[in-house]
This record gives sequence, C-alpha cells and structure tokens, in this order.
Amino acid sequence: MNDDALRKLVDERWAALDAEQTTGERRLRVSPLPVVAEQGPLAVAVDHDGHRHLLVPIHAHRKVRTGLDGPVLRLRKRALEDEETYQSYADLACLRDDLSDLFTELCVDVLGAAEELPENPVKALYRVLDRWKALFRAQGTLLGPEQLAGVFGELLMLRRLLERDSSAHRIWRGPERHRHDFSAGTMAVEVKAGTGGTGRKPRIHGLDQLEVPEGGTLCLAWFRLQSTTTNSSGIAFVDLVGQVLRLCDDEGALLALLAGVGYRPADADLYHDVRFVISEERWYRVTPEFPGLTSQALVAAGVPVSILDVEYTIDLSGGTPAPMAPDQVSQVIDSLIQESA
Repeated sequence: MNDDALRKLVDERWAALDAEQTTGERRLRVSPLPVVAEQGPLAVAVDHDGHRHLLVPIHAHRKVRTGLDGPVLRLRKRALEDEETYQSYADLACLRDDLSDLFTELCVDVLGAAEELPENPVKALYRVLDRWKALFRAQGTLLGPEQLAGVFGELLMLRRLLERDSSAHRIWRGPERHRHDFSAGTMAVEVKAGTGGTGRKPRIHGLDQLEVPEGGTLCLAWFRLQSTTTNSSGIAFVDLVGQVLRLCDDEGALLALLAGVGYRPADADLYHDVRFVISEERWYRVTPEFPGLTSQALVAAGVPVSILDVEYTIDLSGGTPAPMAPDQVSQVIDSLIQESA
C-alpha cells in the first residue's frame, strides 16, 4: 500500500473513531489496520480526551524505549484486552490536537516502515522516530588508534550479547561513564583491548574499575588486536558497527551510546580503512588475588583514599592469574542476559 493510500485510510479510521461514543478514561476506541506484523495488525486509536494513538503490537515481555513522554508525543507500553484477545503494544500518542496532521504523516511513515520490517515493527517505529527528530551535528574529534581499539573490543562483546538478546545494548554502560563497561545487577564485565605484539598489559582507569560489584562477580575480557589494511582479513570497524546496529532492537538508543564513545555515522567514511584481526581473547575472573589497585583494598590496608585520577597498568602476560575456560565465559554471558531481563 503506497503512502497516499495509507494516509487516506488512517484519516478515515480516525474520523470514524472520533464519531464513536466516548469510552471510559482508561479505554481506547481502536481500529485495526491492514498492516500486519508477526504479533498481529497495527492499529490506530482514540482515547477519552480525543488524542490519537498508533498501536504497534509487541511481545508481552518486550520493553519499550523510555524518554518520550510529552508534551507532544508520548510512547509507552500498553496492554489491550477484549473478550477474545490480550495483546501488548508500543503505544505512540499525540497529545497536541493542533498537530494531528503532522502526526498522521509520522504514522504513515511508521506504517510504511513496518510493512518492510514485519518481523520487528517496533524497530521500524524507533527508526522513523529517530529520523524525524534527527538534527545536524557538527563533526566531533575523531577517535585515535587506542580509542578505536578500545571501542572495537567493547563492540565485540556487545555483538555477542546482542546475538542472545536484541535488547542487550542496555547492558553496555561504558558510554555512560559507568565504572564497568558492561553491568547488569551483580554481574559486570570490563573489556580491555591492546594492539601490542607481545604481553597482556591492560591500562586501568581509576580505583573503582576493578572493584567487584557488592555480592557479585566482575570479569575482565582481554582482546589482542592486530591492525590490518588487508580487506580479506580481520573485521572492518564500520562493519562491526553495522552488525551491532542490525542486531539491536533500538538503533536510536545504540547510536546515542556510540556517540557517547565518540563515534558518529556521519564519520564512517573516515574510518573506512580501519580493520582489526583478533589474535587472542582471554577472560579473567577478578578475585582478591587478581592484580589491581582499588579503594576497597587501600581502605582494608589502612591507607587513606585521597588520591584522584589514578591510572595504572597491570601485567597479565604470565601464567597467573589463569584465564577462564570457554564454558565459564558462556556462563558469564548467560548471567548478564538473565540479570538484564
């Protein structure tokens, strides 16, 4: 169905709903549309106050993006029930009646995108919302070689998580300046990547980066990367970014996280030749015997903690501490996903 046909249909359905008798304050007058996703048809609706809604069907366990809460648009999760069905929706509402014409255009755009992505219509919704509110941004400072390696390592970890759970970008806390790169409840992972040819010497930033969550577990994931310009080897930085965006159910939220670490899609061409070969991956459980300097250790030793901006390097080149086994790493990944649910 083309845009003109969708626009005419949506206007007709809303006009019909406006003409119906007003329902209770918490009820919606709903009209399904012929745009069908895996969870059922998308729909338009009108509430007690006459505000218009677009309903995108989702799984009952699916989370909906936060942060869009008026004064013009509001997005939230809503469950609707009648005598025969119970269905959860991502409910996009327009709270300004004088902007109904613009809201119609937005909804037509969403419907067209959902037709092209029926297996994940809420991702289509997010994509359209982000396109509508996108603003031109001045080009920021480009990432340097060490920063690129660090972000690449975190994206490798993020890709692994997103392959298990398309909402796992919420676990990526590094862009928010959290003390650990990935954190969910009592489980946390710090990712380090190095491009040196020998040794494993990750740089630690701050006295809290190796502090274990209270009552929980902290692991350090180490990636040795080799920079390459050969197209047939390694993984291109921009390709890895594209992979995590495709796996993620909320591209806009992930783009904001990428901006937090200094990467913007507008700069993609400038990173076109950046490629890395992963020559080593090791995981370590951070225990009291793990090399490191933390506030907790200093306090336990009776040393006053009054030093700021601490950075130091640890050496993991030897046989101790011993790395984790692959099945233990898989358990950590599973625990992160489970705690984030």
